[in-house]
Amino acid sequence: MPDVVRVATNGVIFDDQGRVLLQRRADNGFWGLPGGMLDPGESLEQGAIREVLEETNLQVTIQRLIGIYSDPKQHSIATYPGGNVVQIVTVVFGCEYQSGELAISDESTDIGYFAPGNLPEDTVLSHRQRIEDALTNQGQAYVR
Repeated sequence: MPDVVRVATNGVIFDDQGRVLLQRRADNGFWGLPGGMLDPGESLEQGAIREVLEETNLQVTIQRLIGIYSDPKQHSIATYPGGNVVQIVTVVFGCEYQSGELAISDESTDIGYFAPGNLPEDTVLSHRQRIEDALTNQGQAYVR
């Protein structure tokens, strides 16, 4: 059982060729969507915009809610160094690029756009689902 529940956000950004932006995380080496934990006092939208900027150097706007991901059976449990087990409720937004030059941060070792059908082998499993959900472009958000 998790010790605590935390709220996180991810931003899904596609380029004009339909490729999705991923970062290789410095903490675990896996590829994933830009995002992270919500800071106290900020809205979900503010958290997503801040995390995308911190991790990619891109300014984005929120376009739509893709989904809310919280099911422990769907990879929402993480064990942190020290043994703390966290259930992460992640709110995923579709974002639109506004400005900025793509750059890695101290939280990343690489960054780039990938065709959704050709993601790096070591892409976080739950992020694969979120990208698939973003591609469906359905009118309502997923709750998983």
